[in-house]
Amino acid sequence: MSTFDFEFGDSDEPSGRHRLDDLIASYEAQEGHGYFDSDTLEEIATFYFEAGRFRDALGVIDQLISLQPLSSDAWTRRGILLNNMGQHEQALEAYTKALSINPADSETLINQGITLDILGRGDDALTAYESALEFDPLNDEAFFNQGITLERLNYLEEAIAAFERCAAINEEHGEVWYELGFCYDRLGRNEESLACYDRHLDEVPFSHDAWYNRGIVLNRMEAYREAVDSYDMALAIRDDFASAYYNRGNAMANLGNLPGAIESYLTVIELEGGDPATFYNLALAYEESKDYAQAIGYFQQALGLEESYAEAWYGLGCCHDALGQFDDALESFDRAIALSPETIEFLYAKADSQYNAGRLLDSLRSYQQVVQADPSNREAWLDYAETLYEANMHENALDAYHRALMLKPDAGAYFKQAKALFALGRSEESFKALQMAFDLDPHKKEEFRHTYPDLYHDASIRRRLGLDR
Repeated sequence: MSTFDFEFGDSDEPSGRHRLDDLIASYEAQEGHGYFDSDTLEEIATFYFEAGRFRDALGVIDQLISLQPLSSDAWTRRGILLNNMGQHEQALEAYTKALSINPADSETLINQGITLDILGRGDDALTAYESALEFDPLNDEAFFNQGITLERLNYLEEAIAAFERCAAINEEHGEVWYELGFCYDRLGRNEESLACYDRHLDEVPFSHDAWYNRGIVLNRMEAYREAVDSYDMALAIRDDFASAYYNRGNAMANLGNLPGAIESYLTVIELEGGDPATFYNLALAYEESKDYAQAIGYFQQALGLEESYAEAWYGLGCCHDALGQFDDALESFDRAIALSPETIEFLYAKADSQYNAGRLLDSLRSYQQVVQADPSNREAWLDYAETLYEANMHENALDAYHRALMLKPDAGAYFKQAKALFALGRSEESFKALQMAFDLDPHKKEEFRHTYPDLYHDASIRRRLGLDR
């Protein structure tokens, strides 16, 4: 809303354009002191308004009001100008004056509501829209702005109802479909959101914000290829749209297109100078590309801007670990754990790094902390069991394998359990565990041949395990 249309002749026609230029020149030459009739003042005010010269337009409107002090339209236009100038309280005074002259003017009531909403007086704005609708029940702009206020107040379902009333009256109202899409988006109703954004784009095909939001919804729906296409459309319209490049990078990463993700994140940095999240995501893309040196550099840049970024410390640790730089890795994991001690993944990574560094006893303590904090973490139980086995703590290893098998029995865990049983001299139980492994995965028979060559070459054991069949 907040329009300023006086519906005079077509000034885009050459003759109209020349006449208007002459009027403006005459008005400015006389510094507004000459006599101009109300129609001429309206034309001049509209010219200034459309040119963004609000203060000049206000001077003309005040001159019009001096000629027609009881013109509710003039007072409404004064309110619209003041609202555009950020003088919202004064705008309300102008609307109040207009309504005192014509209390049934729905357009003034709508503009009053818009200004009240800007001032954070949402309930009063809703009252103004309701009054407008009492006088004009089919006013699509009243429903549209009612929806805007309800949306701002987080009454999303009520906002949707208002927007749908607007669309029912005027289905070519492009902005209402955008707002409907946004409300459905916030409610996680992806299919409905997508349909509304598409409908908006039918009316406003070059809306970069709509293409961008459409990409967000598609990304949430895991339709990553279509999301990239949407971001590309937004960027074709506005090539400096950094947020579109950032989210395009995320979608590219989800597609496994790491070079495309890296290119997008680098463009964000080129446009905006970089921020912790962009440096972090760029580092992740390089890490997944196994370019650990580049990844380390960008993780460090993220941490240079936000030292408390626990995930960046974790990522940095993973890269150092992959390069065999275990002291640096463990220092990074400790920083991550100190910042987010409840994140078991960080402690688990530290345990793995300690194991990789050959620090078995340290890794055992860390693995034990992981399984105590998260007893349902089957992979941690298996890693704990393997480390116990390597430390010759076979009874403890056997218990850890048992815990893993209780969570999920599979051939791999049974096969590993058999090792601990053999080490403890419990051959019968070991054969049972191996048989379970073979039953679940016949390929384990070949693994047995390489893991236990001496046992495999014992004919009686082969018969016992059915390996000669």
